[in-house]
Amino acid sequence: MTPKPLTERQRQLIQNYAYCQLQMTPQQFRSKWALTYEEVSLICARSPGTVNSWFSPQKKHRPTRNDMRHLALVNFLLENYESIPEDIINLLCPPYLD
Repeated sequence: MTPKPLTERQRQLIQNYAYCQLQMTPQQFRSKWALTYEEVSLICARSPGTVNSWFSPQKKHRPTRNDMRHLALVNFLLENYESIPEDIINLLCPPYLD
């Protein structure tokens, strides 16, 4: 299979994404959405203990830029869920089948 060439617009999208400063701290996220540490750990692919430490006074672990990007993206999805077409939601987040 031959890779598809990118258009100039697609290249610009990649540039924009690469330099995107989209971030949300765990504290901002939890002040907005009633999620448990376990649910936040699922979003960020971190252990519940790591997420718990983000909220402790000692702060042994700090969230990475990647963690904060995940939270910002999920925040966007939650805020805009009703206006995003279902087929787009299913492409981004296919239904989980246990």
